[in-house]
Amino acid sequence: MLVKIRDMSVPITPSVPVRSSSLVASEGRVREAAEIFKALSDPLRLHLYLAIRRAEPAEVCVCELPDLEVSQATVSHHLRKLREARLVTATRRGTWVHYRAVEGAAAEAISIIGQSGRI
Repeated sequence: MLVKIRDMSVPITPSVPVRSSSLVASEGRVREAAEIFKALSDPLRLHLYLAIRRAEPAEVCVCELPDLEVSQATVSHHLRKLREARLVTATRRGTWVHYRAVEGAAAEAISIIGQSGRI
């Protein structure tokens, strides 16, 4: 690339070369982050996840989750999606299941957006 300065041609070269491999996140991290974003993209799942996060560091019983005016089967389905995305863990105690947010899971996915070159 040449730039004219007062009728003189001066070659311009970038001071730091940019390697395309440093701009691309690893396939595994992208897939994990996409799975988390997909899980949290549903408003009902986001409500459930935030309710579980508010209980940190403790667990929350499914019976203590907010009433979102949907069937028990729908709540169970969405909680399963959160478990599959590894955002929450579940422990059965008798009849009830207790949920706990996985520490740093959402933050790890969000960090992929803010990082460049270190992914």
